[in-house]
Amino acid sequence: MKPSPLRRLLAQRAASAATPGAAAAAPDLPPELAQARALIAAIDAGGIPLYPGKVNQIARALGLEVSREAPVEATVARIRALLQAEGG
Repeated sequence: MKPSPLRRLLAQRAASAATPGAAAAAPDLPPELAQARALIAAIDAGGIPLYPGKVNQIARALGLEVSREAPVEATVARIRALLQAEGG
């Protein structure tokens, strides 16, 4: 099975972050925030979240209440607002 475009983009970003001379990622960052930041970065880079359940899972891990019927765009906007409020 071929990886999704979003997964490929995230893998490329992870590989470029692991290269010498790249800015170091914050190692003390909770995994929920790291996933949320990676999701937003991938979307900003032109990726499209193909699995709404994954977006909802990330939002729930951050403490947001998300309806199964909520549009993905609204959930992404709420995640983005939460990250901006956190200072990231």
